[in-house]
Amino acid sequence: MAGSDKRKQSLYFPEDMLKEIQAEAARQDRSLSWIVQKAWKIARGEIKKYPSINDLPDD
Repeated sequence: MAGSDKRKQSLYFPEDMLKEIQAEAARQDRSLSWIVQKAWKIARGEIKKYPSINDLPDD
């Protein structure tokens, strides 16, 4: 099923970040969606190392 689900989703990025993503998409002649999907696939292992909000100690 991976790759076949084409649900539409809105994501919001800070303006500077969006401009960087747009520039990279233009440089690679790819869509914004493709760039964000590839970035997620590259980064997800590192992001999974972050503790969840439920794992943080109470202050």
